[in-house]
Amino acid sequence: MVIEDDQKLRLRGLHRYLGAATNNEAEYHALIEGLKAVAPWNPDRLEIYLDSNLVVEQVKGKYRVKKPELQKLHEQAMELLKQFGDWTIAHVERDRNKGADAMANRAIDEHVERVKKARAAG
Repeated sequence: MVIEDDQKLRLRGLHRYLGAATNNEAEYHALIEGLKAVAPWNPDRLEIYLDSNLVVEQVKGKYRVKKPELQKLHEQAMELLKQFGDWTIAHVERDRNKGADAMANRAIDEHVERVKKARAAG
């Protein structure tokens, strides 16, 4: 997940290994963590870009959240969004979301490295 200002200057990049998760679950987790991280800055306007069109449409209210594993995440995200007055959410193709994709890959790579070290030590 990447937080940028209105000039596209990266303010923060976050990553966390989730284990086995679908793309949509990972997108919701990134959205939730991003909203928590940006809240202290109290931005005037918030633009959110996700590469999961399903999550975008669910947050917009155009699609229902049918899967139980997404319902709780959706509720958390919607509750966090209430603190931001002016926000938009849009779908972006993965190849235009390279910063966030790099953060996700970094989380996986770091996890794999930790597992290798643990196996070598044990």
